[in-house]
Amino acid sequence: MAVYVDDWRQRARLGPITSRWSHLIADGEDELHRFAERLGLRRAWFQFDHRHPHRGHYDVPEHVRRRAIELGAQAVTWRELGALLRARRALPPAPAGLEAGGAAGATVP
Repeated sequence: MAVYVDDWRQRARLGPITSRWSHLIADGEDELHRFAERLGLRRAWFQFDHRHPHRGHYDVPEHVRRRAIELGAQAVTWRELGALLRARRALPPAPAGLEAGGAAGATVP
């Protein structure tokens, strides 16, 4: 299993933080949440849409992106991340109760 962070680096202001923002995803949702916790991210910042469960992610500012890479996240391009998400979407849904990105989350305020 792996954690990935892309190089999107979209300039935006989110709450009190003006930065360049990227996306943090993982092969499994539980792994993603554990890694995000190590980065100091709040679970409430997890972005999840039940219509597109394969897209669950955290938005991370540049300083958190760098820290994620230091902690072992694989740096990927935004195109590589898109390919990962397309491949994930093509997989059949996992049976209920198995890790497949099915837990509800909230969007970043």
